[in-house]
Amino acid sequence: MTRSETAIAVLVLLSFLAGAALYPRLPEHMPSHWNAQGQVDDYLPRFWGVFLLPLMLTALWLLFVAIPRIDPLRENIAAFRRHYDRLVLVITLFMLAVYAHTLLWSLGIQLGTNYLMCALTGLLLFFVGVTLQHAKRNWFVGIRTPWTLSSDAVWQKTHRLGARLFKLTGVLALLGLLLPAFAIYLVLVPVVTASIVIVVYSYFCYQTMEME
Repeated sequence: MTRSETAIAVLVLLSFLAGAALYPRLPEHMPSHWNAQGQVDDYLPRFWGVFLLPLMLTALWLLFVAIPRIDPLRENIAAFRRHYDRLVLVITLFMLAVYAHTLLWSLGIQLGTNYLMCALTGLLLFFVGVTLQHAKRNWFVGIRTPWTLSSDAVWQKTHRLGARLFKLTGVLALLGLLLPAFAIYLVLVPVVTASIVIVVYSYFCYQTMEME
């Protein structure tokens, strides 16, 4: 395994250990979902509340370890492997922060959910934009439409636009820290809009190149 893969495996193991250590102090039902107002509106039994996210992290880690080895275009992933590893680490830290928030909330330490999620989501989206700048054509990571996967040129053009748009969505999500009442809209609306624009753009890029 690479150093990055090993580091993430250690973080996942620590999440299991933290959950096990705190297990006796946690309530029988733990929060599993917060609404747009930052209020808990769903719960899980303690076992799943403690171990579901570490189990999900384990599955994601296995997937992320496998992708560079099984992708038919693995040599392209190798070309931006440093950025790929950083993205995997950022996603892992994002999920661990959500897990820590859940544990703390269950222990009676109730931090502002909307503020936390705006900050975490904004940083994650911005970092996705950074990764898109460097992503080479592959089957698992990046903006994968029929048109980007069919052409290196379309892939590059689409990812240049996608990088800018996702960085912008990250900044807009961070504005939710100043406007918590609109936080959910500052995340969802820009992400959905950017995704639609990117898909349409990749189609027209491909059509333009076909006509040349």
